[in-house]
Amino acid sequence: MNRRRPPRSASADELLTTLHQLTARARREVELHQARVELAEALQREMLPAHLPDLPGLRTAARYTPARSGLDIGGDWYDGFPLPDGSLGFAIGDVQGHDVEAAAFMGQIRIGMRAIASTVADPGEIIGQTNDLLLSVNSTLFATCTFLRFDPVTWEIDSARAGHVPAVWASGDGRTGIIDDEGGLPLGIQEKQHYPVTRRRLTEEGAFVLITDGVIEGPSFSIEKGLEAVMHRAGAHAGADADELADEIIKAAVLTGHQDDAAVLVLCHDSAPGRTA
Repeated sequence: MNRRRPPRSASADELLTTLHQLTARARREVELHQARVELAEALQREMLPAHLPDLPGLRTAARYTPARSGLDIGGDWYDGFPLPDGSLGFAIGDVQGHDVEAAAFMGQIRIGMRAIASTVADPGEIIGQTNDLLLSVNSTLFATCTFLRFDPVTWEIDSARAGHVPAVWASGDGRTGIIDDEGGLPLGIQEKQHYPVTRRRLTEEGAFVLITDGVIEGPSFSIEKGLEAVMHRAGAHAGADADELADEIIKAAVLTGHQDDAAVLVLCHDSAPGRTA
């Protein structure tokens, strides 16, 4: 008499109702996530420059591709713009994190860096003041970047780096190397940082290839292997135009199985005026 009745088994209708509810909830979550991805993609498209500047003897091109999974979007950027003294400024960078927040933070960096570069010529100072500006808005994100200034009078490139991956150079005859200059901390970590500047005079025809880590690093692909792949492609296509070279470099990201977005910025240059390559 005291024995409990066994629980009643769920009917087929109840199971179907539960399954329908779970399916509907999963669909809503997928749709919400897809909406965030699409918003991040839209922000990315709008914030990246439609055109890059160039000058006689300097040709530029850039490429961006989202992660292969389609989930990690919004962190990488590149930029190029004329400066008040007639030189050109170029930047490439990578925001920690992804999705809409990273895309918005990327936009803040790009706008802030442009504004600072309109009053400051030194790349190290530009990065330093950008770093302090970002810290002043109390963001929890940080970013790496490289900034270059090309002077069309002296035919020199000044560069500074904030925790970013090295760039690659290639000469017109196919020689290549890694540009692993001294740098400082990523942006948004600690205020009042010093960012050393390296100056190079372009004495021969060649190219500078700036990349983000999505181009050279993957789950089973080390940065060293990635840099070797970029150097190989840069050397093999050193005589190509900027667009062709950028197309070749971004293909290196496929080798990594990149789970991060990837960006490439290419500067193809002649030798300095009055010199031969």
